[in-house]
Amino acid sequence: MTVRPKLRSRKRINDPEGMRKKVLDVAEVAFQARGYHASSIGDLMAAAGVSGGALHHHFPTKKALALAVIDERVAAAVEETWIAPVLAASTAREGVRAVFEAVAAELEQQGFVRGCPLNNLAHELSLADPDFRLALAGIFAGWRQAISDKMRADQQAGRDEGTDPERFATLAVAAYSGAMSMAKTAQDASVLRDCLAGLEKIEASQSQSGVASRRRRRVLQRPRTL
Repeated sequence: MTVRPKLRSRKRINDPEGMRKKVLDVAEVAFQARGYHASSIGDLMAAAGVSGGALHHHFPTKKALALAVIDERVAAAVEETWIAPVLAASTAREGVRAVFEAVAAELEQQGFVRGCPLNNLAHELSLADPDFRLALAGIFAGWRQAISDKMRADQQAGRDEGTDPERFATLAVAAYSGAMSMAKTAQDASVLRDCLAGLEKIEASQSQSGVASRRRRRVLQRPRTL
């Protein structure tokens, strides 16, 4: 009489959050590499190794998946790359400089430029759907707000009194976004360093002009002594 070894029953792994994360990972990479419109649901299912039912359980539509990528991944990338470093820097100006230099160094080390995740999707989706546009615009607004808030804090401490916080933030975001688009097209990260140098010259000139203007106003408004 022989005794057959007991076969271990296979346990079904139920990890809905892990599956959702995997789909988001795949979609994030695909949307950046190929674009939203060129990435089919079938391609995403195959890359993530999930069934259509599993994917649609978490994301009923491709649009819902894209909005989740924007809200959870693109916004997080802007927070990590820009907002957190600027808020942690000694000044807003120093924070902007540090981000430009850090991103340029990272791109030079990796040897290729995929572009800014927010910028890439903004170019493709802003005119495609109002929900996409609003989601992307909200991230841009939060990015600018963080920089301008940091500049206001600097001014309360007596620094950069001649700089308009909103204009500085808008210029910093626009300069970075444009530089990343140019760097992606040229596959050359040095564009970011060139842009940073020009940005610093412009801001330094405007800051000095503002200080001089305020000094002139103070002189004109000083009461005469008899």
